[in-house]
Amino acid sequence: MPINVLMPALSPTMEKGNLAKWLKKEGDAVKSGDVLAEIETDKATMEVEAIDEGVLAKILVPEGTADVPVNDLIAIIAGEGEDPGSVQAPGNGAAKAETSKPEAPPATENATPGGGTMSYARVNEAPEGAKPSGTAQAQGAGDRIVASPLARRIAKLEGIDLSAVSGSGPRGRVIERDVRGAIASGSAKAGAPKPAPPAAAETAPAPAAPGPKAAVSAPAGLSVDQVRGFYQKGAYEEVPLDGMRKTIAKRLTEAMQVAPHFYLTVDCEIDALMALREQLNKSAGTGKDGKPLFKLSVNDFVIKAMGLALMRVPTANAVWAEDRILRFNNAEVGVAVAIDGGLFTPVIRKADQKTLSTISNEMKDFAARARAKKLKPEEYQGGVTSVSNLGMFGIKHFTAVINPPQSSILAVGAGEKRVVVKDNAPAVVQVMTATLSCDHRVLDGALGAELISAFKGLIEAPMGMLV
Repeated sequence: MPINVLMPALSPTMEKGNLAKWLKKEGDAVKSGDVLAEIETDKATMEVEAIDEGVLAKILVPEGTADVPVNDLIAIIAGEGEDPGSVQAPGNGAAKAETSKPEAPPATENATPGGGTMSYARVNEAPEGAKPSGTAQAQGAGDRIVASPLARRIAKLEGIDLSAVSGSGPRGRVIERDVRGAIASGSAKAGAPKPAPPAAAETAPAPAAPGPKAAVSAPAGLSVDQVRGFYQKGAYEEVPLDGMRKTIAKRLTEAMQVAPHFYLTVDCEIDALMALREQLNKSAGTGKDGKPLFKLSVNDFVIKAMGLALMRVPTANAVWAEDRILRFNNAEVGVAVAIDGGLFTPVIRKADQKTLSTISNEMKDFAARARAKKLKPEEYQGGVTSVSNLGMFGIKHFTAVINPPQSSILAVGAGEKRVVVKDNAPAVVQVMTATLSCDHRVLDGALGAELISAFKGLIEAPMGMLV
């Protein structure tokens, strides 16, 4: 029977993808493992492989097509013994993935749910397995409805019953657009009586007024036309949003609306760290190419210190998961890497256990591949905390927005010489300011203070990171 090729969900947050290029054409024979097409996600360009043998009978989505929803039918493969010319596309031109079995397939393998439909295993798949779009209730633990925090907030404000809303997000997760659609259509069953509107600071963004289609709503509910009205024509250039910028705008806006941030700032003396860094770099051997085997940066020490601090304060090594907290056994630290048009946050796994030289070399590799958009999803997803260092730009102090689902982020400023009082006398020391943004749902004030104090202690006594 024909094998349906669907737009795969290549990451947990992916909702749409761009079909960049077909590497096979209609009539070509394909074998399991053959690369069929290249898909552009919000973060990278990835390859889609065939999972069965046959002939590529029909290409339903031409290359260059943008914003193809996950699980939409993009091609059909004629199975063994079938006439490719007799294969017909569904009447609506699109198909959705069928429900997968309860156990998720391994991330390194492709899965074929019932009916010959081609599906793809996803990195960081939840234990309950993939849930198809269009299901009235996404299943989690028991009867729990899987929905984004913003979707839950809007549903509560509008009196919408989430169990009657079809989820189009990953694993059938109900997201903002699903709730908005249910409100517009009036198809969702009424939930609890609609509460009185909260204070303006807590109100979810209103839908944009009618006007030209915009990927991300303008601030304060203004439409694109309303924003344009503030400025003279010809005074600006309109830059369309790419997938990465759309994702950054959506996720970090949601993070500031949903995660209650609070901030803790410390000044760390780094004279001992700078001296140790210089000593270790001088002791680095050379490889066959004559270059040093490693060259440590201050950021490498920061990553290591953050990993060790999480293990010394294990209660802080956790993330929020709607109706529970997930506490981790290892320290996984994301590191913000700026690229043109956005940023990646590759994750150093088990940062507490790795040597400084290993962290340094991993970060150089991650940074190079991030700028080339060659990182794999499993390399930039997950993590408990992140490090954002703007010291190289001369920034002394700033606060950073938490990257969901992480529970904290450390903003690191530039080191500078300052006059302080030591033993009742003025002294000049090199100081670095660090600010920890905390999600108050996971970290209370005292717990956040304990975490950043552990970090400060490691930075100021860096020899402890070598043992």
